[in-house]
Amino acid sequence: MSRRSATCVLTAVLVLATDRILLAEAPHTGPPIGEVLPVWSVLPFVGILLSIALFPLFAPRFWHRHYPKVTAFWGIILAAPFIAAYHGRGVDALLHTYLLEYIPFIILLWALFTVAGGIHLKGALSGSPGLNTLLLAVGTAIASWMGTTGAAMILIRTVLRANKWRKHKAHVIVFFIFLVANIGGALTPLGDPPLFLGFLLGVPFFWTMRLLPHMLLVTVPLLAVFFLIDSHHYKKEEKQKTTKVSLRIEGGHNFFFLAGIVGAVLVSGVWRPGSVTILGVHEDIQNLARDLALVLLGIASLVTTKKTIRAGNEFTWGPIREVAILFAGIFTTIVPALAILKAGDKGQLGVVMKTLETPAHYCWITGSLSSFLDNAPSYLTFFSSVLGKFFAGVPLQEGVHGLITDKAAYLEGISVGAVFFGAITYIGNAPNFMVRSIAEEAGVRMPSFFGYMFKYSIPILLPFFLLVTLVFF
Repeated sequence: MSRRSATCVLTAVLVLATDRILLAEAPHTGPPIGEVLPVWSVLPFVGILLSIALFPLFAPRFWHRHYPKVTAFWGIILAAPFIAAYHGRGVDALLHTYLLEYIPFIILLWALFTVAGGIHLKGALSGSPGLNTLLLAVGTAIASWMGTTGAAMILIRTVLRANKWRKHKAHVIVFFIFLVANIGGALTPLGDPPLFLGFLLGVPFFWTMRLLPHMLLVTVPLLAVFFLIDSHHYKKEEKQKTTKVSLRIEGGHNFFFLAGIVGAVLVSGVWRPGSVTILGVHEDIQNLARDLALVLLGIASLVTTKKTIRAGNEFTWGPIREVAILFAGIFTTIVPALAILKAGDKGQLGVVMKTLETPAHYCWITGSLSSFLDNAPSYLTFFSSVLGKFFAGVPLQEGVHGLITDKAAYLEGISVGAVFFGAITYIGNAPNFMVRSIAEEAGVRMPSFFGYMFKYSIPILLPFFLLVTLVFF
C-alpha cells in the first residue's frame, strides 16, 4: 500500500476514534441499529458501486485521476449523517468495520501481494490454448490451499507474460478471475474468507472438502469452454516463434513467507489467548498477532528479495493502492446494508428474509449479495440466519454440530453461494479487482464493469450455477 493510501486509512480511523472518545459517555439505547435503519440508507453504497461501474466507462481519465476523491465523497455522504443520527452507535458500527474487517482484510491482501510479487517464473512460455488451460487448472487446484488471493498473485504475472504477444487475451484474464480468484477457493477455510469464518465458528477444517463435487461440476466444463474460446481466438493470432529457455523460479524463498502467511491465518483460527478492547471494540489477541505476523512477513519479503526479481514481474504498488482506496469506501458505505440484513425479520428487508426456506434459496440469496457486498459478512449473515431458524436458543457449538449433521445442505448452499458467486462482478471478491488492475497495468484492455458482467460472467457462469442448484440443492 502506498504512503498516501495508508495515510488516508489512518486518518479515517483517527477521526472515528476521536468521535468515539467524545461520544463515550453517550448511552447506546434502543434496538439494534439494523432494526431502525431505513432502506434508503444503502444509497451511498449504490452510489459508489455505480461510480466504479460507470466512471471508467464514460470518463476514464477523470476516474484514473480522481477516484480517491470520489470514494471519499461517498464515504463522507454515508458517515456524516450516520454518525449525526445514531451518535455512539454509528461510530461503533464504523469502527467495528474498520478495526475488525477492513484493516485485517487489507493487511492480508498486502502481505500476499507483496510476497507473491517476489516470486518470478523465468523462462519462455507461449500462451497457447493448452498452456493457458493448464495454468488455469493449476491455479484452481492450489487456490484452496494458499487462498484465492495467494494463488492469483503468484500466477497472474506468469499468465500475462505468456500471453503478452497476443492481441486477443482479455478472455484469459476473465476466466482466470472465474476459476483461480473465486471458484478454486471452495475446498478449505484457507481458500476464501467466508469459509474461514465458518471454521472460526466451529465448522471442521475438512468439512468443506465435501464441496468438491460442486466445484468439479463447474470447473471442468468451464475449463472446456475456455479451451474452445481460447482456441477460436488463437487461430486469429500471428504465431510467435519462441526461443526455448529452461524454466526456473527466482525468489523461491518467498514460498516460505507464503507458508508463514497461511500458517499465521490458520493458527489465528485455533489459538484462543483472550481479547483486548480498543476504542470500545473487542479485538481477539490472536487476530492482532496474526496481523503483526503478516506485516513482518511482507517486510521480510521486501528486504530479502532482489529488486531485479520484482522488476522482472513488473511489480508496482498501483493495484494494491487502488484496492485499498476503493474498498475503504466500500467497507464504509456497506455498513447500513449489512446491518439491515443482520436484523433479519425485524429489519426493513424482513419480508425478503421470511421467504427463505430451501437450501437453494440460501445459496442464491447469499450468492446474489456476495456478488456486490463483501462475501464474508454475507456468509456470516445467512449462517446465523440458518442457525436461528433451526437451532434457536441452542449453544453455538451444539447448533453448528446440528447444522452440519442434520441440515448440511443449507450450509453447503451458503458456502457455494458465498464462494462461487464472487466471480459475478469485479467487486465480488478482492482478488478480482487486483487481477484486473494488474492486467490493465500490463496493457490488457479489460472489459468494463458491466461488460464483464453481461458479456462474460452472467451468460457463462449463471447456467453452471443453476446446474449446481438443480443437482445438489
